[in-house]
Formats: sequence, structure tokens, C-alpha cells
Amino acid sequence: METFFQQMINGLSLGSIYALIALGYTMVYGIIKLINFAHGDIYMVGAFIGYTMIHSFGMGFFPALLTAMALSALLGVLIERIAYKPLRHATRIAVLITAIGVSYLLQNGMLYFYGAEVRSFPQVVDNTLFEVAGLQVSRIQLLIFATTLVLMVLLQFIVQKTKMGKAMRAVSTDSSAAQLMGINVDNVISFTFFLGSALAGAAGVLVGLYYNTIDPMMGVAPGLKAFVAAVLGGIGFIPGAVLGGFTIGIVETLVSAYGNSMIRDAVVYGILILILIIRPAGILGKHVKEKV
Repeated sequence: METFFQQMINGLSLGSIYALIALGYTMVYGIIKLINFAHGDIYMVGAFIGYTMIHSFGMGFFPALLTAMALSALLGVLIERIAYKPLRHATRIAVLITAIGVSYLLQNGMLYFYGAEVRSFPQVVDNTLFEVAGLQVSRIQLLIFATTLVLMVLLQFIVQKTKMGKAMRAVSTDSSAAQLMGINVDNVISFTFFLGSALAGAAGVLVGLYYNTIDPMMGVAPGLKAFVAAVLGGIGFIPGAVLGGFTIGIVETLVSAYGNSMIRDAVVYGILILILIIRPAGILGKHVKEKV
């Protein structure tokens, strides 16, 4: 049982990172029904921004985290304005192909500037181990839990209590009606990309600190798994993204501990197939009938 609970703790650490990335997917989809497959690469860019701020400018963890969030958020807005906004009324397949193109652009851009080699992330936080009831929790894990909790509470406050959050919910429900009520839909969409990209940038810094390595291709697999988490919880539904992220993180660690770590990715993608067959709306999602 100690091994099981230890793996649960490890799974919650990993799941926190997936949840932060999944929130970006689910918010963008909830507003404009777009699967932003470049989102995982924004997470990668955030990790490299954090690396640069710490390694080259000597920043501490929290200043580097905030800088990575701010610059990742600006990158997300820039991508939305340049790549997605002109295709607002295009077919979904055109926008999807564009998202894949942006993903490759970000990957190859980082390959050009940083090279293909794996880099060690500066360990600016003392990774002391704490033992409670026979379970080990590292300081970095506690930092990940705390940071994720604060960001999620802040996001929930913005969405539920602020004027822009109310506008986001209105656009998500009916963008045409929201526009008739005087809401600037373009600004709401840009703000949604701003928030989602900021969370992805934070996840990049946290995963760099947790695993101590970063590379230009690091956003591919976590980005896909975060998408699985969003679908599992109910894409377009913020609590669903959080639930899905923690679930996928726990499943991965349990498969690695009790099964074979070589098949953990296959298990995650198998969950995607099953959820699409059994409950396409996700665990917390609701079936919505579309008018033809």
C-alpha cells in the first residue's frame, strides 16, 4: 500500500502539469471550437524561456516562472492574431492544418535557436525529500502542487467573477448573441489564448524543474496527452480538464509502477479511443444536440 500511495503522489505531480496544459486546450475549444495542436509547443517554449531566464539572466524560480508565463501568453496571442484569426470563417480542416503547421514552426524555430541537444534545467530549488507516514514527497513536488493550485484558483476566479470571464462564458454559449450584446468577440478570443498560453508556459517551467531536462521536441507527447486529458474530462469544460489531467497522470505512474513503462503511452491513447467510443462528451461533459 505504501508503494501505491507513493505512486499516487507521483501521479498527482505529473497530473498537475497535464492539467495546466489541458486547460489551454479546453478553453480555446470552448470558445471557438478549435483544437490548438500548437499548444503543446507553447508549453515547450515556456520551458526554454524559463531556462534562459535562470541560466542566462540569473533569475530565481518565481521571477523566471512569471516571465515564462507572460512571454508564452504574448506568443499565444500573436499566434491567434496571425495564424487563426484570418481563418475564423474557414473550414475546420483548414484551421486544423494551420495549427499543425504552427506546431512545426515552433519546434523548428527552437531547434534553430537552441539546437537539438537535450539541456539540463537549472535546479534553483533545493529538492529536499520529506517523509510522512512512510511516503516521500520532494520539495519540488510540493512546489508543483502549490503553484498548480494557485493558478487554477486564479483561473476559476477570472472566469467566474470578472467581467472578461463573463464575456468568455457568453461567447462560449453563443458568440453571435454575445456580439449583439456589445461584447468584442475578437478580444475575448485573444484573452482566452492569453490565459491558456500562460498556463502552458508555467507547466513548461515546472516540468523542466521536475525532470531536469528540456529539448525542442518535449512538447509533442505531453501536448497529446494533455489533449487526451481534456477529452477525457470533457473538452470545453474547465473542471473536466483538471480531472482529466490528474487521471492521466495517475494512470501513467501506476502503469509504470505495476506494469511496463514502455506501454504507458499506449495505455493513455487507448483511454482516448475508449472514451470516444463510450462517452464522446467526456466524464463531466454534456451531450449537446447540434441543429442541422
